[in-house]
Amino acid sequence: MGLETLGLSSELLKALKEKGYSGATPIQKALIPAMFTKRDIMAGAQTGTGKTAGFALPILQELSKNYVEDRHYPKAIVLVPTRELAKQVHASFELYGKYLPLKSVVLFGGSNLTSQVNRLKKGVDIIVATSGRLLEHIYQKNINLDSIDYLVLDEADTILDMGFVHEVSKIMQYLPSRRQNVLISATLSGAVKRLAEQMLYKPKLIEVDSMGTSANLVEQIVYPVEAEKKSELLSFLIGSRNYKRVLVFVRKKELADEVAEYLNISGLKTALIHGGKSSGERSRALEGFKEGKIRVLVATDIAARGLDIPALEVVMNYDIPHVTGDYIHRIGRTGRAGEKGLAITLISPKEMVALKDVERLMGKTLPQDKLDGYAPKLILAQKGARKNKNEHKNIDGAFGKKKKTQKVVPKSKKRKTTKRDAFKAYDAKKTKDEKKNKKQSRGRK
Repeated sequence: MGLETLGLSSELLKALKEKGYSGATPIQKALIPAMFTKRDIMAGAQTGTGKTAGFALPILQELSKNYVEDRHYPKAIVLVPTRELAKQVHASFELYGKYLPLKSVVLFGGSNLTSQVNRLKKGVDIIVATSGRLLEHIYQKNINLDSIDYLVLDEADTILDMGFVHEVSKIMQYLPSRRQNVLISATLSGAVKRLAEQMLYKPKLIEVDSMGTSANLVEQIVYPVEAEKKSELLSFLIGSRNYKRVLVFVRKKELADEVAEYLNISGLKTALIHGGKSSGERSRALEGFKEGKIRVLVATDIAARGLDIPALEVVMNYDIPHVTGDYIHRIGRTGRAGEKGLAITLISPKEMVALKDVERLMGKTLPQDKLDGYAPKLILAQKGARKNKNEHKNIDGAFGKKKKTQKVVPKSKKRKTTKRDAFKAYDAKKTKDEKKNKKQSRGRK
Protein backbone atom coordinates (compact mmCIF):
# COMPACT_ATOMS: atom_id res chain seq x y z
CA MET A 1 0.00 0.00 0.00
CA GLY A 2 1.39 3.39 -1.03
CA LEU A 3 1.12 6.63 0.95
CA GLU A 4 -1.11 8.12 -1.77
CA THR A 5 -3.86 5.62 -0.84
CA LEU A 6 -4.12 6.93 2.74
CA GLY A 7 -5.98 10.15 1.87
CA LEU A 8 -3.04 12.54 2.25
CA SER A 9 -2.98 15.92 0.54
CA SER A 10 -0.90 16.69 -2.55
CA GLU A 11 1.36 19.04 -0.56
CA LEU A 12 2.26 16.30 1.89
CA LEU A 13 2.78 13.70 -0.84
CA LYS A 14 5.06 16.10 -2.70
CA ALA A 15 7.26 16.59 0.37
CA LEU A 16 7.35 12.84 1.01
CA LYS A 17 8.26 12.06 -2.58
CA GLU A 18 11.17 14.51 -2.48
CA LYS A 19 12.48 12.67 0.57
CA GLY A 20 12.19 9.33 -1.20
CA TYR A 21 9.19 7.99 0.72
CA SER A 22 6.77 5.84 -1.29
CA GLY A 23 5.38 2.81 0.51
CA ALA A 24 3.65 3.00 3.88
CA THR A 25 4.95 1.03 6.87
CA PRO A 26 2.58 -1.20 8.91
CA ILE A 27 2.21 1.38 11.70
CA GLN A 28 1.44 4.14 9.15
CA LYS A 29 -1.23 2.00 7.47
CA ALA A 30 -2.96 1.54 10.81
CA LEU A 31 -2.29 4.88 12.52
CA ILE A 32 -2.98 7.43 9.75
CA PRO A 33 -6.61 6.34 9.05
CA ALA A 34 -7.24 6.07 12.82
CA MET A 35 -6.01 9.65 13.35
CA PHE A 36 -8.57 10.93 10.84
CA THR A 37 -11.41 9.44 12.92
CA LYS A 38 -10.59 11.86 15.81
CA ARG A 39 -10.69 8.99 18.32
CA ASP A 40 -8.20 8.65 21.15
CA ILE A 41 -5.48 6.14 20.25
CA MET A 42 -3.06 3.89 22.13
CA ALA A 43 -0.42 2.49 19.79
CA GLY A 44 2.45 0.09 20.38
CA ALA A 45 5.30 0.78 17.96
CA GLN A 46 9.07 0.78 18.03
CA THR A 47 11.22 3.77 17.10
CA GLY A 48 12.29 3.53 13.46
CA THR A 49 9.02 2.03 12.22
CA GLY A 50 7.69 5.30 10.80
CA LYS A 51 5.43 6.12 13.74
CA THR A 52 6.33 9.83 13.69
CA ALA A 53 4.92 10.17 10.18
CA GLY A 54 1.94 8.12 11.36
CA PHE A 55 0.76 10.91 13.68
CA ALA A 56 2.47 13.95 12.14
CA LEU A 57 0.98 13.67 8.62
CA PRO A 58 -2.69 13.58 9.76
CA ILE A 59 -2.12 16.46 12.20
CA LEU A 60 -0.50 18.59 9.48
CA GLN A 61 -3.28 17.83 7.02
CA GLU A 62 -6.16 18.59 9.41
CA LEU A 63 -4.60 21.82 10.72
CA SER A 64 -3.88 23.06 7.18
CA LYS A 65 -7.55 22.53 6.23
CA ASN A 66 -8.73 24.93 8.95
CA TYR A 67 -5.84 27.39 8.61
CA VAL A 68 -6.72 31.07 8.57
CA GLU A 69 -4.09 33.27 6.92
CA ASP A 70 -1.57 34.84 9.31
CA ARG A 71 -3.29 33.38 12.37
CA HIS A 72 -0.84 31.15 14.19
CA TYR A 73 -1.68 29.85 17.68
CA PRO A 74 -0.95 26.49 19.38
CA LYS A 75 -3.26 23.74 18.13
CA ALA A 76 -1.13 20.60 18.64
CA ILE A 77 1.36 19.47 21.29
CA VAL A 78 3.77 16.53 21.01
CA LEU A 79 5.47 15.62 24.30
CA VAL A 80 8.70 13.61 24.21
CA PRO A 81 11.10 12.48 26.97
CA THR A 82 14.45 13.83 25.69
CA ARG A 83 15.81 16.88 23.89
CA GLU A 84 17.37 14.73 21.14
CA LEU A 85 14.01 13.14 20.36
CA ALA A 86 12.34 16.57 20.49
CA LYS A 87 14.72 17.86 17.80
CA GLN A 88 14.18 14.75 15.73
CA VAL A 89 10.35 14.91 15.83
CA HIS A 90 10.36 18.65 15.14
CA ALA A 91 12.60 18.11 12.10
CA SER A 92 10.05 15.60 10.79
CA PHE A 93 7.20 18.11 11.13
CA GLU A 94 9.29 20.71 9.30
CA LEU A 95 10.08 18.22 6.52
CA TYR A 96 6.55 16.91 6.01
CA GLY A 97 4.97 20.37 6.24
CA LYS A 98 7.41 21.98 3.83
CA TYR A 99 4.64 23.11 1.45
CA LEU A 100 2.09 24.02 4.14
CA PRO A 101 1.63 27.45 5.79
CA LEU A 102 1.91 26.01 9.32
CA LYS A 103 4.61 26.91 11.84
CA SER A 104 6.17 24.66 14.45
CA VAL A 105 8.58 25.15 17.36
CA VAL A 106 10.69 22.85 19.55
CA LEU A 107 11.04 23.53 23.29
CA PHE A 108 13.46 21.73 25.60
CA GLY A 109 15.66 22.42 28.61
CA GLY A 110 19.29 23.43 28.27
CA SER A 111 18.42 25.86 25.49
CA ASN A 112 18.03 29.64 25.74
CA LEU A 113 14.62 30.45 27.21
CA THR A 114 14.43 33.97 25.80
CA SER A 115 14.90 32.85 22.20
CA GLN A 116 12.11 30.32 22.70
CA VAL A 117 9.83 33.04 24.07
CA ASN A 118 10.54 35.23 21.03
CA ARG A 119 9.71 32.32 18.75
CA LEU A 120 6.40 31.73 20.55
CA LYS A 121 5.47 35.42 20.27
CA LYS A 122 5.75 35.21 16.49
CA GLY A 123 3.03 32.57 16.49
CA VAL A 124 3.17 28.76 16.17
CA ASP A 125 0.69 26.02 15.28
CA ILE A 126 2.55 22.93 16.49
CA ILE A 127 4.68 22.54 19.63
CA VAL A 128 7.16 19.70 20.13
CA ALA A 129 8.49 19.81 23.68
CA THR A 130 9.84 18.09 26.74
CA SER A 131 7.39 18.31 29.62
CA GLY A 132 9.61 20.28 32.01
CA ARG A 133 10.39 23.13 29.62
CA LEU A 134 6.76 23.37 28.44
CA LEU A 135 5.61 23.70 32.06
CA GLU A 136 8.16 26.46 32.57
CA HIS A 137 6.65 28.43 29.69
CA ILE A 138 3.13 27.79 31.01
CA TYR A 139 4.02 29.07 34.50
CA GLN A 140 5.61 32.18 33.01
CA LYS A 141 2.50 32.70 30.85
CA ASN A 142 4.50 32.66 27.64
CA ILE A 143 1.97 30.39 25.98
CA ASN A 144 -1.80 29.88 25.80
CA LEU A 145 -3.04 26.31 25.35
CA ASP A 146 -6.80 26.95 25.26
CA SER A 147 -7.10 25.95 21.58
CA ILE A 148 -5.21 22.64 21.58
CA ASP A 149 -6.87 20.02 19.34
CA TYR A 150 -4.16 17.32 19.54
CA LEU A 151 -2.03 15.95 22.36
CA VAL A 152 0.54 13.26 21.50
CA LEU A 153 2.71 11.41 24.02
CA ASP A 154 5.59 9.88 22.09
CA GLU A 155 7.74 7.21 23.81
CA ALA A 156 5.25 7.12 26.68
CA ASP A 157 7.07 4.25 28.41
CA THR A 158 10.21 6.37 28.60
CA ILE A 159 8.23 9.31 29.97
CA LEU A 160 7.08 6.98 32.76
CA ASP A 161 10.57 5.55 33.35
CA MET A 162 12.05 9.03 33.71
CA GLY A 163 9.37 10.11 36.20
CA PHE A 164 7.81 12.81 33.99
CA VAL A 165 4.24 11.55 34.32
CA HIS A 166 3.45 14.13 37.04
CA GLU A 167 4.57 16.95 34.75
CA VAL A 168 2.37 15.55 31.98
CA SER A 169 -0.59 15.50 34.38
CA LYS A 170 0.00 19.17 35.26
CA ILE A 171 0.17 20.13 31.56
CA MET A 172 -3.13 18.37 30.88
CA GLN A 173 -4.82 20.65 33.44
CA TYR A 174 -4.17 23.61 31.11
CA LEU A 175 -5.64 21.90 28.03
CA PRO A 176 -9.26 21.98 26.81
CA SER A 177 -11.25 18.84 27.56
CA ARG A 178 -12.24 18.32 23.91
CA ARG A 179 -9.16 17.17 22.03
CA GLN A 180 -7.70 14.05 20.41
CA ASN A 181 -5.19 12.20 22.60
CA VAL A 182 -2.59 9.84 21.14
CA LEU A 183 -0.31 7.69 23.28
CA ILE A 184 2.53 5.85 21.53
CA SER A 185 4.86 3.46 23.32
CA ALA A 186 7.39 0.79 22.41
CA THR A 187 6.06 -1.28 25.33
CA LEU A 188 2.43 -1.60 26.35
CA SER A 189 3.21 -2.48 29.95
CA GLY A 190 0.82 -2.29 32.88
CA ALA A 191 2.08 1.18 33.81
CA VAL A 192 1.49 2.46 30.27
CA LYS A 193 -2.02 1.02 30.24
CA ARG A 194 -2.80 2.66 33.58
CA LEU A 195 -1.62 5.98 32.15
CA ALA A 196 -3.86 5.38 29.10
CA GLU A 197 -6.85 4.83 31.40
CA GLN A 198 -6.26 8.26 32.97
CA MET A 199 -5.55 10.09 29.73
CA LEU A 200 -7.62 8.41 26.99
CA TYR A 201 -11.35 7.99 26.41
CA LYS A 202 -12.37 4.68 24.83
CA PRO A 203 -9.14 4.51 22.84
CA LYS A 204 -8.52 2.52 19.68
CA LEU A 205 -5.73 0.02 20.32
CA ILE A 206 -3.10 -0.37 17.59
CA GLU A 207 -0.26 -2.80 18.19
CA VAL A 208 2.19 -3.01 15.31
CA ASP A 209 5.95 -3.59 15.62
CA SER A 210 5.77 -3.32 19.39
CA MET A 211 8.53 -4.42 21.74
CA GLY A 212 10.37 -7.49 20.58
CA THR A 213 8.93 -7.64 17.05
CA SER A 214 11.59 -5.56 15.31
CA ALA A 215 14.30 -7.36 17.32
CA ASN A 216 13.83 -10.39 15.08
CA LEU A 217 15.87 -8.62 12.38
CA VAL A 218 18.79 -8.09 14.77
CA GLU A 219 21.48 -10.73 15.19
CA GLN A 220 22.30 -10.92 18.90
CA ILE A 221 25.45 -12.37 20.42
CA VAL A 222 26.88 -12.39 23.94
CA TYR A 223 30.58 -12.33 24.91
CA PRO A 224 31.40 -13.46 28.47
CA VAL A 225 34.29 -11.36 29.80
CA GLU A 226 35.96 -10.38 33.05
CA ALA A 227 34.60 -7.02 34.22
CA GLU A 228 38.04 -5.37 34.23
CA LYS A 229 38.67 -6.44 30.61
CA LYS A 230 35.43 -5.09 29.10
CA SER A 231 36.94 -1.88 27.67
CA GLU A 232 39.84 -3.83 26.21
CA LEU A 233 37.50 -6.34 24.53
CA LEU A 234 35.28 -3.51 23.27
CA SER A 235 38.23 -1.84 21.58
CA PHE A 236 39.47 -5.17 20.18
CA LEU A 237 36.10 -6.08 18.61
CA ILE A 238 35.61 -2.66 16.98
CA GLY A 239 39.17 -2.49 15.64
CA SER A 240 39.72 -6.09 14.55
CA ARG A 241 36.36 -6.36 12.80
CA ASN A 242 36.62 -2.91 11.28
CA TYR A 243 33.19 -1.69 12.38
CA LYS A 244 32.72 1.74 10.78
CA ARG A 245 30.04 3.11 13.11
CA VAL A 246 29.25 1.69 16.54
CA LEU A 247 26.79 2.86 19.17
CA VAL A 248 27.91 1.73 22.65
CA PHE A 249 25.43 1.72 25.53
CA VAL A 250 26.57 2.13 29.15
CA ARG A 251 24.38 2.26 32.25
CA LYS A 252 26.08 5.07 34.21
CA LYS A 253 27.47 8.48 33.24
CA GLU A 254 30.73 8.03 35.16
CA LEU A 255 31.40 4.68 33.49
CA ALA A 256 30.49 6.14 30.08
CA ASP A 257 33.19 8.80 30.60
CA GLU A 258 35.78 6.10 31.38
CA VAL A 259 34.82 3.96 28.38
CA ALA A 260 34.94 6.91 25.97
CA GLU A 261 38.35 7.96 27.30
CA TYR A 262 39.73 4.42 26.90
CA LEU A 263 38.48 4.13 23.30
CA ASN A 264 39.95 7.51 22.35
CA ILE A 265 43.32 6.50 23.83
CA SER A 266 43.06 3.27 21.82
CA GLY A 267 42.88 5.30 18.61
CA LEU A 268 39.11 5.03 18.02
CA LYS A 269 37.55 8.46 17.54
CA THR A 270 34.80 8.49 20.15
CA ALA A 271 32.13 10.97 21.27
CA LEU A 272 29.88 10.89 24.30
CA ILE A 273 26.27 11.77 25.13
CA HIS A 274 24.67 11.60 28.56
CA GLY A 275 22.69 13.77 30.96
CA GLY A 276 25.81 15.53 32.21
CA LYS A 277 26.57 16.99 28.78
CA SER A 278 25.13 20.29 27.55
CA SER A 279 22.60 20.42 24.74
CA GLY A 280 25.24 21.77 22.35
CA GLU A 281 27.76 19.06 23.22
CA ARG A 282 25.18 16.32 22.72
CA SER A 283 24.02 17.78 19.40
CA ARG A 284 27.56 18.07 18.05
CA ALA A 285 28.39 14.52 19.12
CA LEU A 286 25.26 13.12 17.49
CA GLU A 287 25.69 15.05 14.26
CA GLY A 288 29.35 14.04 14.01
CA PHE A 289 28.35 10.41 14.47
CA LYS A 290 25.61 10.59 11.84
CA GLU A 291 27.96 12.27 9.35
CA GLY A 292 30.66 9.61 9.86
CA LYS A 293 33.18 11.99 11.42
CA ILE A 294 33.04 10.00 14.66
CA ARG A 295 33.45 6.24 14.66
CA VAL A 296 32.07 5.37 18.12
CA LEU A 297 29.27 7.04 20.08
CA VAL A 298 29.07 6.11 23.78
CA ALA A 299 25.67 6.84 25.31
CA THR A 300 23.57 6.19 28.38
CA ASP A 301 20.10 4.67 27.96
CA ILE A 302 18.08 7.82 28.61
CA ALA A 303 20.20 10.11 26.42
CA ALA A 304 19.93 7.81 23.40
CA ARG A 305 16.26 6.87 23.82
CA GLY A 306 14.33 7.38 20.60
CA LEU A 307 17.34 8.38 18.48
CA ASP A 308 17.03 7.66 14.77
CA ILE A 309 20.46 6.95 13.28
CA PRO A 310 20.16 5.77 9.66
CA ALA A 311 22.12 2.73 8.47
CA LEU A 312 23.51 1.87 11.91
CA GLU A 313 24.75 -1.70 11.62
CA VAL A 314 26.23 -2.38 15.07
CA VAL A 315 25.07 -1.72 18.62
CA MET A 316 27.24 -2.83 21.55
CA ASN A 317 26.00 -3.21 25.12
CA TYR A 318 28.84 -2.60 27.56
CA ASP A 319 26.53 -3.93 30.26
CA ILE A 320 22.95 -5.07 30.87
CA PRO A 321 20.57 -2.12 31.38
CA HIS A 322 19.10 -1.48 34.82
CA VAL A 323 15.56 -1.83 33.40
CA THR A 324 15.40 -5.08 31.44
CA GLY A 325 12.99 -3.63 28.88
CA ASP A 326 15.63 -1.06 27.90
CA TYR A 327 17.53 -3.88 26.20
CA ILE A 328 14.90 -3.78 23.44
CA HIS A 329 15.31 0.00 23.10
CA ARG A 330 19.07 -0.44 22.82
CA ILE A 331 19.14 -3.06 20.09
CA GLY A 332 16.27 -1.26 18.35
CA ARG A 333 18.76 1.41 17.20
CA THR A 334 19.96 -1.10 14.59
CA GLY A 335 18.02 -3.33 12.20
CA ARG A 336 15.67 -0.50 11.24
CA ALA A 337 13.46 -0.03 8.20
CA GLY A 338 13.71 -3.71 7.33
CA GLU A 339 17.53 -3.74 7.38
CA LYS A 340 19.55 -6.32 9.31
CA GLY A 341 21.57 -5.34 12.35
CA LEU A 342 24.00 -6.71 14.91
CA ALA A 343 23.79 -6.36 18.70
CA ILE A 344 26.79 -7.41 20.81
CA THR A 345 26.54 -7.65 24.61
CA LEU A 346 29.49 -7.95 27.01
CA ILE A 347 28.64 -9.96 30.12
CA SER A 348 30.68 -10.26 33.32
CA PRO A 349 30.11 -13.19 35.71
CA LYS A 350 28.07 -10.98 38.05
CA GLU A 351 25.62 -10.11 35.22
CA MET A 352 24.56 -13.67 34.42
CA VAL A 353 21.31 -13.32 36.38
CA ALA A 354 20.47 -10.11 34.49
CA LEU A 355 21.19 -11.93 31.22
CA LYS A 356 18.62 -14.59 32.15
CA ASP A 357 16.04 -11.81 32.63
CA VAL A 358 16.80 -10.49 29.13
CA GLU A 359 16.49 -13.99 27.65
CA ARG A 360 13.11 -14.44 29.33
CA LEU A 361 12.02 -11.12 27.85
CA MET A 362 13.19 -12.15 24.37
CA GLY A 363 11.74 -15.64 24.71
CA LYS A 364 14.97 -17.33 23.65
CA THR A 365 18.52 -18.12 24.74
CA LEU A 366 21.08 -15.72 23.28
CA PRO A 367 24.12 -17.36 21.64
CA GLN A 368 27.48 -16.91 23.38
CA ASP A 369 30.98 -16.71 21.93
CA LYS A 370 34.06 -16.98 24.14
CA LEU A 371 37.32 -15.31 23.12
CA ASP A 372 40.63 -16.59 24.49
CA GLY A 373 42.23 -14.14 26.87
CA TYR A 374 38.95 -12.41 27.71
CA ALA A 375 36.50 -15.10 28.82
CA PRO A 376 36.35 -15.55 32.61
CA LYS A 377 37.96 -18.69 34.02
CA LEU A 378 35.58 -21.28 35.43
CA ILE A 379 36.16 -22.07 39.13
CA LEU A 380 34.62 -25.40 40.10
CA ALA A 381 32.82 -25.26 43.40
CA GLN A 382 34.04 -27.86 45.99
CA LYS A 383 31.79 -29.79 48.28
CA GLY A 384 31.92 -29.22 52.02
CA ALA A 385 32.51 -26.19 54.15
CA ARG A 386 36.18 -25.79 53.26
CA LYS A 387 36.44 -24.69 49.60
CA ASN A 388 40.16 -23.90 49.57
CA LYS A 389 42.54 -26.77 50.32
CA ASN A 390 45.10 -24.27 51.68
CA GLU A 391 42.60 -22.71 54.04
CA HIS A 392 43.83 -22.54 57.69
CA LYS A 393 47.30 -23.80 56.57
CA ASN A 394 50.33 -22.31 58.35
CA ILE A 395 52.31 -19.92 56.18
CA ASP A 396 56.09 -19.40 56.37
CA GLY A 397 57.25 -16.03 57.56
CA ALA A 398 60.40 -14.16 56.52
CA PHE A 399 63.55 -16.30 55.89
CA GLY A 400 61.48 -19.50 55.88
CA LYS A 401 60.77 -19.35 59.62
CA LYS A 402 57.37 -20.19 60.93
CA LYS A 403 55.38 -17.30 62.15
CA LYS A 404 54.94 -17.54 65.88
CA THR A 405 51.65 -16.60 67.31
CA GLN A 406 51.98 -14.46 70.39
CA LYS A 407 49.55 -14.95 73.18
CA VAL A 408 47.67 -11.83 73.91
CA VAL A 409 46.98 -11.36 77.59
CA PRO A 410 43.67 -9.66 78.02
CA LYS A 411 43.77 -6.52 80.09
CA SER A 412 41.79 -6.58 83.29
CA LYS A 413 38.84 -4.34 83.12
CA LYS A 414 38.19 -1.95 85.96
CA ARG A 415 34.71 -2.05 87.31
CA LYS A 416 32.87 1.23 87.23
CA THR A 417 32.21 2.80 90.63
CA THR A 418 28.63 3.17 91.73
CA LYS A 419 26.71 4.98 94.46
CA ARG A 420 26.75 1.76 96.50
CA ASP A 421 30.57 1.88 96.51
CA ALA A 422 30.43 5.41 97.88
CA PHE A 423 28.10 4.34 100.69
CA LYS A 424 30.34 1.39 101.55
CA ALA A 425 33.36 3.69 101.80
CA TYR A 426 31.38 6.05 104.02
CA ASP A 427 30.26 3.22 106.28
CA ALA A 428 33.82 1.87 106.52
CA LYS A 429 35.15 5.29 107.52
CA LYS A 430 32.33 5.68 110.02
CA THR A 431 33.18 2.41 111.78
CA LYS A 432 36.86 3.42 112.03
CA ASP A 433 35.92 6.74 113.66
CA GLU A 434 33.64 4.98 116.15
CA LYS A 435 36.40 2.50 117.19
CA LYS A 436 38.85 5.41 117.63
CA ASN A 437 36.40 7.28 119.86
CA LYS A 438 35.82 4.18 122.05
CA LYS A 439 39.59 3.79 122.66
CA GLN A 440 39.90 7.42 123.66
CA SER A 441 36.98 7.14 126.07
CA ARG A 442 38.56 4.08 127.80
CA GLY A 443 41.82 5.90 128.32
CA ARG A 444 40.05 8.71 130.18
CA LYS A 445 38.44 6.31 132.58
